[in-house]
Amino acid sequence: MSVKTALRVIEIIETYAREKRALSLTELARLLDVPVSSCLALIRTLAAQGYLYETGRRQGYYPTGRLLAMAQRIARADPVLDRVYPSLVALREATRETIVFAKLDADHRVVYLDVLDSPHTIRYAPVAGEFKPIHANSLGKALISQLPAEACAELLARTPLTRYNPLTLTTPAQVEADLAQSRERGWYSNMGESITDVGAIAWPLRLSGEVYAISVGGPIYRIEPNQAAYASILRAACTALEQDH
Repeated sequence: MSVKTALRVIEIIETYAREKRALSLTELARLLDVPVSSCLALIRTLAAQGYLYETGRRQGYYPTGRLLAMAQRIARADPVLDRVYPSLVALREATRETIVFAKLDADHRVVYLDVLDSPHTIRYAPVAGEFKPIHANSLGKALISQLPAEACAELLARTPLTRYNPLTLTTPAQVEADLAQSRERGWYSNMGESITDVGAIAWPLRLSGEVYAISVGGPIYRIEPNQAAYASILRAACTALEQDH
């Protein structure tokens, strides 16, 4: 029950992030697909803790700034992001594309730890906390490339290699061949293999014994012709981070 309640609170936060408006108790219960009585208990608890407020009588509830303040405090104290953030900013300034910092979670999914948006109007716009598959993602390829060969082969053999479009690599042999080619040329790429017209290159790095990866992503028409140049900048940044830490 406690785990279910925690999940409901997260779903409430995500619902407000998606809807971007005050929500009545009835609306929120409908969007969450939960009984009004259960939703009321959660709303009252969050309001009592200062995370929600009533915008007006019967007008609905909306998050206060307390949630943002807590999130900012947490982010400022992140032991890993605090060290890599200046390098991520420098990469964005050098490439003017979206920069993503990621690692594998316990289920061997790619989890985006931080995202720095490109200044371009047309850009790749993922969100921190997103999960991505290992086989159709430049970061995923970079991360599994650091596994021992047998462990990588075993992971690919038991992982569903979902086809997103005709460019997606859907067999372990295809992915392993791509990894070998990527090591040789000096970057791991995803040119439209998951999201059509979106491209990215990535490179792995180790910090305090843990494997992470950084990617540069954007529209294919901007990324593809600049792969080698961006890869050189990216590798240099990863090397510097490893040496500094």
